[in-house]
Amino acid sequence: MGRRYELKRRATTQARTRQNIIEAAVALHTTIGPVRTTVSAIAERAGVQRHTVYNHFPDEQSLFLACSGLFVEQYPLPDPAPWLRIADGEQRLRRGLGELYTFFEANAERFAPILRDSEGDALVRQMLNLRVAPQLTKIRDVLADAFHARRTAKERLLSVLDLFISLQGWRVLTSSLSREDAIEAAVRAVRCQQ
Repeated sequence: MGRRYELKRRATTQARTRQNIIEAAVALHTTIGPVRTTVSAIAERAGVQRHTVYNHFPDEQSLFLACSGLFVEQYPLPDPAPWLRIADGEQRLRRGLGELYTFFEANAERFAPILRDSEGDALVRQMLNLRVAPQLTKIRDVLADAFHARRTAKERLLSVLDLFISLQGWRVLTSSLSREDAIEAAVRAVRCQQ
């Protein structure tokens, strides 16, 4: 009975240590960026030794998988499913972009170092493509489905929506426009694709 208790307690401690490492890495990735984050900094923030980090995550990819999983769990993009109840394309677009831009406003600083690093680091880009891109594609498709674009205009519509649902697009728009004006610019641009 004592041995089983010890094993269970050890497993709990290891799970807690692993979680602390992941949380430390996410905190560093969202402030200084994944590329500038060192194993030493993660270990220090998690309160463990470097070799403990390597014991749990023998390579960058395993650490990035765990970190990106926690990140999207902690900061989920808006769920587009409720927007399907809005039949009118422009109303759906206004609602969807309103929720997405609210998310961007709340989380832009967390995403900024990750997006910056994704431009030059293949692994960071791979994690974004794995964890964030599918949800953005789902958002785009739900928004596009409310517009009945001709087949020839569909690709243009999707490209325009990709611009407006991206963090970079939001940043450019809201650097000189209010959120409401940015959304209206998107509605007008999408209307032109019909």
